[in-house]
Amino acid sequence: MIDPLPTPLSSKQSPGHLPRLRHWRDWQSVAYLAAYPALVVWMWTHGFSIVLYGLLLFLTLGIGVIHHNHTHRRMWHGRWANRITDFWITLLQGHPTCVFYPSHVSNHHRYKHGPQDVARTYRFGGDTNHLLGYVLHPLQAIVALYPLIFSWLGSLRRHWPGVWRYCMAQYATWITLWAGVLIADPVKGLLYFIIPQLHGLHWLLVTNYLQHAHADGSAHGRSSSPPGRLNYARNFEGLVNPLLFNIGLHTAHHEHSRAHWATLTQLHRTHYRHRVDPMLNEPGLLSYMARVFVLGTFCQRYRSRSLMPVPVPASTNTPPPTTRPTVF
Repeated sequence: MIDPLPTPLSSKQSPGHLPRLRHWRDWQSVAYLAAYPALVVWMWTHGFSIVLYGLLLFLTLGIGVIHHNHTHRRMWHGRWANRITDFWITLLQGHPTCVFYPSHVSNHHRYKHGPQDVARTYRFGGDTNHLLGYVLHPLQAIVALYPLIFSWLGSLRRHWPGVWRYCMAQYATWITLWAGVLIADPVKGLLYFIIPQLHGLHWLLVTNYLQHAHADGSAHGRSSSPPGRLNYARNFEGLVNPLLFNIGLHTAHHEHSRAHWATLTQLHRTHYRHRVDPMLNEPGLLSYMARVFVLGTFCQRYRSRSLMPVPVPASTNTPPPTTRPTVF
């Protein structure tokens, strides 16, 4: 049985006091949560702008990361502020925030890309890292994860009906928003709400492929005790981290899932970077995508190499290679 939503760590906010952020760096999160709907309202009222629409699509990435971070570590002191944030993110993300618990916290973080991780990248078509796998992974992940989510919701209904009603309220909020904007103006509803939100959901799901494809999902790659290797995840350094809340520093996040995202830079630099195979420490996200998914489509030398160990063949005593050849 999968655990329900965790109990908030903070007590109720004292009457008469404004909610306070747990960490001052989350003013950046608040800014993104405010800027996104402001852009939608402005373009709905004044018309399409290619520059503002590009900024809107970028902010959908930020909303997905904020969704992720708020699940791991609640943003506010005070239960009601966090609950309001749950519903606000649901409206902006275009999907209930509650599903992160069964699909991400209780699955991905528990098994760390291992054989029991329902959305492990090597489950779908083998151990690959290429453009087609990148495009298909969000759809494959949805098919794999939603049975887990439905099972979790069923368990909530039987054992924790209050939490189940909270999740159903999020689903109702999301569906009501989509229905409302489509009734008000189908073209604007698609252009300013549904398409950007689907874009954000695509990136939310495909991040798993970016961070784990060709990483080592075996027990050997998840040796948490120093000085063991931690090769189950890929890290991206560079500009993606200040812009998107250190989402690239994935090993440090896995090893300290309750740590605030602002602390991951120091954790990555001092504790984890040297324990990750250099092939999994990328200097930048866009350069990695261009090299592996664009140039790698045409030239073998630009493709990544899998770190998954190869099983020893039963018919030979010849020692196998330590890594699996690239599957393309």
